[in-house]
Amino acid sequence: QVQLVESGGGLVQAGGSLRLSCAASGRTFSNYAIGWFRQAPGKERKFVAAISWNGGSTYYADSVKGRFTISRDNAKNTVSLQMNSLKPDDTAVYYCAASASVIVHTGLNAYDYWGQGTQVTVSS
Repeated sequence: QVQLVESGGGLVQAGGSLRLSCAASGRTFSNYAIGWFRQAPGKERKFVAAISWNGGSTYYADSVKGRFTISRDNAKNTVSLQMNSLKPDDTAVYYCAASASVIVHTGLNAYDYWGQGTQVTVSS
């Protein structure tokens, strides 16, 4: 089992920044790729970004590329998502998830463990 807890969400004006954190406990954190997903009201949960077990590979949805940066610190069992130039369309609940797959996936089904989510609201 891997337990994931997100933090760092909040209310920000368009153009602002937030930094989300995902803290992990349980099984060896460095064995897992970590992904960030988001779900807006009435919409499906969608891929945002992902990072491989050692941080060597990162992936981003086109909608956030160039604005968001994912990183991890395996010594601290944390993954961060730095979000800059935020837009109202970024408003959603953000979830981090862990995948035991060696290959980093963008699909929800590849992820075995999920956090409870943190709300991000971007006002115009």
